Amino acid sequence: MTRKFDGDRLLVATHNKGKLEEMTHLLEAFGVKVVGAAEMNLPEPEETEDTFVGNARIKAHAAAQATGLPALSDDSGITIDALDGAPGVYTADWAETGNGRDFLMAMTRAHDELEAAQAPHPRTAQFRCTLVLAWPDGHDEVFEGVMPGQLVWPIRGENGFGYDPMFQPAGHDVTCAEMVPAEKHKISHRGRAVNAFVQGCFGG
Repeated sequence: MTRKFDGDRLLVATHNKGKLEEMTHLLEAFGVKVVGAAEMNLPEPEETEDTFVGNARIKAHAAAQATGLPALSDDSGITIDALDGAPGVYTADWAETGNGRDFLMAMTRAHDELEAAQAPHPRTAQFRCTLVLAWPDGHDEVFEGVMPGQLVWPIRGENGFGYDPMFQPAGHDVTCAEMVPAEKHKISHRGRAVNAFVQGCFGG
């Protein structure tokens, strides 16, 4: 039985403004006030696990313990089947440079590694999002969302971010970066995880 959320304030353990705005919008209907990690002056804990759920748990529990509020965190990334699930939890790391993140570099690396492996087409992959809601007493609930698809090259589209220009969702003939945001949110891994969270913790 999923533990229901019965408070009126939820800490979203992220410093990402986009994620914060998305959660604020989604939870307005439930009368929940969303606060972000930056607002609470929380540091970003080191993510030392090798799974999405492990890293999401680190962030959620650290925030709940530090503030005494229920805390929601997410960990997300892309898994490429022909690369044994890489980059996975290292999705953002593949884009790290000395001066911020360069996702064109990350997408090029993914393409080069697939070429080197002579991976057959279609080159299937999944965007994955894991949400963890942690309470100060140590209890947590886990919700996952997956968007299956395939990788394309050359990259296409100007919208979106991250690996979106090379990811074509299953059942579509455009990449995530060629979709308008509202269209992408309907099918996205994060949208699916959030729906599971809302149904689990706020549903009947």
